[in-house]
Amino acid sequence: MTDNTLTKQIFIECRPETLFAFFTDPDKMIRWMGRQVLLETRIGGKFRIDLNGSDIAMGEYKELVPNERIVMTWGWERSKLVPPGSSTVEFRLAPQDNGTLLTLTHYDLPSAEEIASHAKGWTHFMGRLRTLAQGLGSRPNGALSDPAAI
Repeated sequence: MTDNTLTKQIFIECRPETLFAFFTDPDKMIRWMGRQVLLETRIGGKFRIDLNGSDIAMGEYKELVPNERIVMTWGWERSKLVPPGSSTVEFRLAPQDNGTLLTLTHYDLPSAEEIASHAKGWTHFMGRLRTLAQGLGSRPNGALSDPAAI
């Protein structure tokens, strides 16, 4: 972590193309992140992710390199500290051994408190993503079948 940047990594036992779909397919994304997801998966396309009925992430796709990289602006619908478009999230997918190393870098967060808050959130959601992408499944409502697996 430097000044206003958060970086997290997680190894996921799946192919990069499997993992990439969890960022670009609304039916897959909603299983690991959110109650309602709207994605325009193209450069310049918008996204809106309702995480829990009150926290709504919004932004725009800036780069999409299939199975390798996703860059999007990021912010919160009702936030003055991190409004939509005020920060950038980059996901890098690197094939490694029997899976994919996912590196998340979240740039331009305004404070140490926001970095800590986003670190906690990303840790939670990256754990859910790993569980699903590795084929451990979830219930249709998005609840993990084995929450202890995170």
